[in-house]
Amino acid sequence: MERELVELFEKVKQAADAAAVDGAGDSSPEESRCLDVLKQLKKFPVNYQVLVSSQVGKRLRQLTKHPREKIQALASDVVQNWKNIIVRETLKNKNSNGVNGESVKDESAGATATATANGATKSQRAESVKVEKVSRVDDVKVERMTSKIEEVVKTESPFAEKNVGRVIVLKTEKSSSNVASAAPPKLGALIYCKDSVRDKVRELLAEALCKVSGEVDEELTDEVNACDPYRVAVQVETAMFEKWGRSSGAQKFKYRSIMFNIKDQNNQDFRRKVLLGKFPPRTITDLTPEEMASEERQKQNEKIKEKALYNSELGAPVQASTDKFKCGRCKKSQCTYYQMQTRSADEPMTTYVTCVNCQNRWKFC
Repeated sequence: MERELVELFEKVKQAADAAAVDGAGDSSPEESRCLDVLKQLKKFPVNYQVLVSSQVGKRLRQLTKHPREKIQALASDVVQNWKNIIVRETLKNKNSNGVNGESVKDESAGATATATANGATKSQRAESVKVEKVSRVDDVKVERMTSKIEEVVKTESPFAEKNVGRVIVLKTEKSSSNVASAAPPKLGALIYCKDSVRDKVRELLAEALCKVSGEVDEELTDEVNACDPYRVAVQVETAMFEKWGRSSGAQKFKYRSIMFNIKDQNNQDFRRKVLLGKFPPRTITDLTPEEMASEERQKQNEKIKEKALYNSELGAPVQASTDKFKCGRCKKSQCTYYQMQTRSADEPMTTYVTCVNCQNRWKFC
């Protein structure tokens, strides 16, 4: 039974990891497959011994923070059912050993306990177990009983219990409280899509992104190690495929541009920014080659542009300032001008005038 339970859980975990790649978007075949196996897991007959020895309960709790809400809700339901089984069997075992002569019954809405006081038994159904006060002596007995039960549950159960005074409360996972801020689990390996061309692109991207951890300084090591290169590689390849289709034909050069910059040994800056999310996967397809260049290369390009602009200004005609010309647009007399011989040598030169105020241009001979 234990082996079958573990195998069933492994199927759930594999399908959940595949469904988590695309975040919390629309439903997918992986999500449906995960929900089907979770339903089988919910119906699987389990007991206290199997849950404690297999430790599947602890591993299943990770899915209660899954990005997909349906998986998260169903996993929480399964965990809650297993918690009830653990508490029920623990309390029954204690009761069978004759602890204070108390009787404990399990209710479907939650764990309940009954306390005998002055020869009368009082029980109350609620989300938590509450022991009624009857007498000072009985109170002491009940407190000892609940503390012992709590100690056993905490040490032996794969689930956490909480004791508030004389109340045993089962922790219920809130399916919608921490989902927005919870990050998806890291992928242990690359996820393939069974397309040889697309899978090759994913492999090359993942190989390049895995190098970032060995290229950054110590102050960025923790931040880089917290990122998932396999997930980022899948997301980048998916974004390129959704926008350009297959990497063939006219789209081949667009794929090559991004792949070259991510794999370039001299472009560690771009590779690091992609992994850290400074360039989100869906925006990478809109980047220009200049934006993908390394910081050092961008500085070099800026110097080249400045030098080219300076040289172009040197080749322009020398202009002089004057107030002898009046602009026909703004009626100002602040102008610059230069003259060029545009006709034969015996003809007068052509004068080009520019208004300093409104940039209006005109010429005359």
